Formats: sequence, C-alpha cells, structure tokens
Amino acid sequence: MNFHLSFPVPVITPGIQYSDKLLFMGSCFAENIGEALESYKFSTQINPHGVLYNPKSIATALIRYIENNAFAESELFYANECWKSWEHHSRYSDTDKNNCLSTINTGISSAHHFLKEADWLFITFGSAFVYRHNSTGEFVGNCHKVPQKEFSKVMMNSSEIITEYSSLLEHLKAFNPKLKVIFTVSPVRYIRDGVTENTLSKAQLIQAVHILVKKYPDTFYFPAYELMMDDLRDYRFYKSDMVHPTEQAISYIFEKLMHSTFSKESKIVFEKVKDILTALHHRPFHTDTEAHRKFKVTYAERCRLLQKEYSFLNLEEELNYFVHT
Repeated sequence: MNFHLSFPVPVITPGIQYSDKLLFMGSCFAENIGEALESYKFSTQINPHGVLYNPKSIATALIRYIENNAFAESELFYANECWKSWEHHSRYSDTDKNNCLSTINTGISSAHHFLKEADWLFITFGSAFVYRHNSTGEFVGNCHKVPQKEFSKVMMNSSEIITEYSSLLEHLKAFNPKLKVIFTVSPVRYIRDGVTENTLSKAQLIQAVHILVKKYPDTFYFPAYELMMDDLRDYRFYKSDMVHPTEQAISYIFEKLMHSTFSKESKIVFEKVKDILTALHHRPFHTDTEAHRKFKVTYAERCRLLQKEYSFLNLEEELNYFVHT
C-alpha cells in the first residue's frame, strides 16, 4: 500500500542560471526560499519592504520600485514610540524619524536598480485578506499593533487580484523586458482568519495566479502550497504552532524548487557549492593533524577553481577560512 501521495512538479524552462539575479517578494515563505538561495551564493534581494502577505501590498511595493518613488516624511506615522510606514514591515520602524525615512528610501532605491537588472521575480502570496485604514482609506501592509478598530478587514477576490496584477505585469515587462515571474502561494495557513476563511483566501489566490500564468508569457506557478498540503500532508512537518512548516519541510520544498526551476548547469554548480559549504561547516576533533591540513588545502583549491570557472561566484569568505584558519 502507498501511504504517500507524490505528484510531478512541472519543469520551468528556460531555467534559472547561477549568474541570474533573483528578487523575492511576499510572505515569510518567500524569505525562507530566498535566504536558502542566498546561502548557496545566488545573487538575491529579499523583501525590500519587509515581509508582506497580501497581493495589494506586494503590488504597491513593486510599483514604488519601478517608479523609484521615494517616501515623503508626511507618509510616516508615529505610534508606540516609533516612526513607521503603513507599507512596510515593522523592522523598518525607528525611534528617529530621519533614520526611518533614510532606511526606507535606501531600500526603495536599491530595489529599483536591482529590479531593473533582475532575471527572476518570485512573488509569494500569503493571504487574500487586506486591511484598510479607516481614517485614510489606505490599504496597509502591516497594522503595527495599532488597535484593530482602526481598520476594516476585507478579502480580495480572484477578479480583483487578476485586475491588479494584469496591470502590474505589464508595468514590469515595460520596465524590465527580460524579467520572468514565478508565483507561489505560501503553505503557511493563516488560521487567525479562521480555518474556513483561510481555505477560501487561498482559493482566491490560487485561482488568480493560474489565470495570470495562462494569460501572460514568462510567468510561472510553483506549487509550494500543494507540496505542503498534499505531498507532505502530516503534522510532523509543522512547527509546534501547527501552521508553519518545519525546516525539514522547507528543505523538501526547496529541493523540488531546485529540480523544477534550475537549469542543468545550475544544478551542477549548486552541488559543487554545496560541497564547499558542507566542508566549511565541518568541525574536526583535531585541527593540528596532517589530514586536516590537506583537507583545507584541497577545499581552498576547489574554491579558487570554482571562482575561476564561474566569475560571478563570490567564495572569498570560504577561501579565507580554508587558507587562514
């Protein structure tokens, strides 16, 4: 008997090259995948606005990057002893207004230039629910622990998401014609919205994405949500809160992503980089042996050869470790 349902994940072509630039936008799952690729020496930028969950806020941030539209001082607000932005995650909050504004605008400028040169944009939707600030009518990316009575909670339906992203994808293509977009839906379940409500929210996101992918070339869907729900499908793959995937689950989904999206050459380079990083984290019992010295010499040479063969790789930190420690 087979107690495990596996399904084929479509291969995306042309695949991601190791020299490509990748921008990640969206929920915390986007950060999980982006940070994994960053650790393997890909050129990445991850959530320049901080973590964002809903399609409206992600689109708003991307339009800012396209237009290089800097924040004005008047767009900040003060609450809980910090200056904040309704568009940004709380990690951009600061007790000093000028520092807050400077950090936000540095991020926007950096994202503008990175997006102009990016080869891939990963967009991870978390929830179709959005919060509207009652006094301003503005949709917010983060409520910053401001009392809930100051917001109205609504759910974007698939038609609204399609309309929003049809316009956005056209803007992106005009701004950077070579850009390719991979949509994912976060496998994290937002049960604070309610179990049934979370299911309905995810359904709106999934329906919208599939219609967009069929409508626009160079857009793809990677089934992270389905891998968690239907392939893994066991609470042992969730953290103790029963909603967030464990590191093991994220690693499994990452492997599926690699096989689905990496070019053949990228997979080869990946294994070589992985070998070096594994050696980097090796901790021998005895560091003063001839065997360990040979081990470091061997991996220092592998770093040099890999950097020579692939000039876009930066293995200086690893090389320094094998040569000087």
